[in-house]
Amino acid sequence: MAWRLLRPGERRALPAVLGLGVTWLIFQSLNGNFLSPRNLSGISVDMVGTGLIAAGLIFVLVIGEIDLSIGSLSGLSGTAFAALNVNNGVPEWLAVILGVLTGTAAGALQGFLFARTGAPAFAITLAGLLAAIGLTLLLNPNGTIDISDHGIVASLTSRYFQDAWAGYGLAALGVAVYLLTAFRRARRRKIAGVPCQTLSAIWVRVAFLAVISFAAAWELNRFQGLPLALLIFLLVVAGLDFVLHHTLYGRAVIALGGGVEASRRAGVNVYRSRISVFIVSGTLAAVGGLFVTSRFVSATQISDNGQTLINAVAAAVLGGTSLFGGHGTIWSALLGVLVIQSIASGLALLGTGLPLQFMITGGVLAVAVIVDSLLRRAQQARGRA
Repeated sequence: MAWRLLRPGERRALPAVLGLGVTWLIFQSLNGNFLSPRNLSGISVDMVGTGLIAAGLIFVLVIGEIDLSIGSLSGLSGTAFAALNVNNGVPEWLAVILGVLTGTAAGALQGFLFARTGAPAFAITLAGLLAAIGLTLLLNPNGTIDISDHGIVASLTSRYFQDAWAGYGLAALGVAVYLLTAFRRARRRKIAGVPCQTLSAIWVRVAFLAVISFAAAWELNRFQGLPLALLIFLLVVAGLDFVLHHTLYGRAVIALGGGVEASRRAGVNVYRSRISVFIVSGTLAAVGGLFVTSRFVSATQISDNGQTLINAVAAAVLGGTSLFGGHGTIWSALLGVLVIQSIASGLALLGTGLPLQFMITGGVLAVAVIVDSLLRRAQQARGRA
């Protein structure tokens, strides 16, 4: 009965929620420091880089395509910033802009080639992956470029708002925005004569969100307060989710994932939409790369390895975004990357290396893909997909 009360997007995210609970219970039982305020705060900062990359990737996944270059573009962005600022004396603010623009330009080029030629997106972005790796090695032949630990980029992951009101204020704002949005959506659907959420269902969701939000704020305040990185991540996710689900552009992207020909007949500019989603993906990959560089306080050649791509794809799919296109929310990046980073943090506390982390992440991704396939099959049986 509870399953029927959930909306399709919530059903897709349910395995991730259950997986997160199981993950936390297992690692807390194995190491009592896992749920400590210090470790949870560390997870909230570590997940931002990958989470931003996954958020951009969701736009590509929603149209039923894939971008294999995001991991390499994130590494190229961090390396370009470090090479410009440290090796060539370019002002840090300008180096940041140019670093982000490398991802934007690469995404635009890949999107143009995909939209214009009709070649498979995985092939074009695979070529982009290799080109980005080559440029990274060219800009960083020595392997590592250390950045200033007092600069703009370093402060992205090292600054905290230690006043308690910052965390609690953000939690209250999030709950209030959700409440107003939910009531507005329900009223509009009721006026249109289509099924909508009941008031009791809305209040249950609001209560659940309030508990989670204020509990998270309380835990963060027990350590050093609200991390700047987490604040930026939440604002970006909220903004992108609004764009995807509450603007004409976002509806065009979602419609494109449901069928190219049907979208074209409905007036969607398929050519521009295809290019735009790769621009978004490339730009967010570059921004995520700067956060990764900030966390390590250096740009390294290994920052563009395949693990970034794997974790970003796993986070997006695990959070509920469909690989078949047409379904997805940007909030799924937050949920998915929280699961992925929790696994990584727990294994690090246990002293376990990357091999087991890759195997567990692969298993989690396999389960998410299977659930996605089963849900799609069930929707097709009901004539909804």
